[in-house]
Amino acid sequence: MGYVFDFKDALAYDSWCKKQSNTYTFQREIELLLEQLNPLRGSSIIDIGCGTGKIFKHLLDFGLNVSGIDPSPYMLDIARKEIGERVDMRRGYAEELPFDDNEFNHACLITTLEYTENHTKAIEEACRVAKDSLFIGVLNKYAIKGIQRKIEGKLTSTIYSRARFFSIWEIKRTINKLVGDVPVSWKTVNIYPGKSGKFISSIENIDLVKKIPFGTYAGIVVTLNPKFRTKPLALKYEKGIKTGSKTRKGFAGFKEKQTDKRESF
Repeated sequence: MGYVFDFKDALAYDSWCKKQSNTYTFQREIELLLEQLNPLRGSSIIDIGCGTGKIFKHLLDFGLNVSGIDPSPYMLDIARKEIGERVDMRRGYAEELPFDDNEFNHACLITTLEYTENHTKAIEEACRVAKDSLFIGVLNKYAIKGIQRKIEGKLTSTIYSRARFFSIWEIKRTINKLVGDVPVSWKTVNIYPGKSGKFISSIENIDLVKKIPFGTYAGIVVTLNPKFRTKPLALKYEKGIKTGSKTRKGFAGFKEKQTDKRESF
């Protein structure tokens, strides 16, 4: 199940998202998501661990059919107040999604794995419900900001005290283990944490810079092959076996009935 945000956590997180100083950071993460997924208008997407729904408006503005799921009722309450009924929201856990196989075109796990009990199972479930692609956004354990947050979490009680940080390579290994050798690409943003402005933005927009594996936020995209559950079907068909002037009829998979009990073989 992992850590579920309580009422206090939900308010603190919502407050953080709305701070002017965090606007640039958040905007870079959204741009990375849309750039890497490049979804078609009208396609469906599920935000797993949607929290307060901070990305909902951006996905809706992009023309997507959006759904969200989160284990915290407090986070979902804030999301519903912000977005209304435009998004189908449910309460549930990333490790056990209440959706059918291939139900969505895309799925995203944005700073969700950090708080799951079993991140491998969460990725497996995301791959199951999405048929086209999966976006995984994680707090980079090798970024300067990531190291700082880990230290803060050990020294004081913060939300990062309960978080597990990941590297790009850890996520890639998990993906390969689960779905095999599928196409996986990654980029990072916010190389210079806390910095903004036209100059910093121009540097961050360089594609080569995004391939530096030490950005604060790493976005990993998995191109999926849709999988379908199958089960054997019993096919009924009539067959005729001629033995002299006698014909014996039956159904495959069933006990054959003799037309003449006196018939011998």
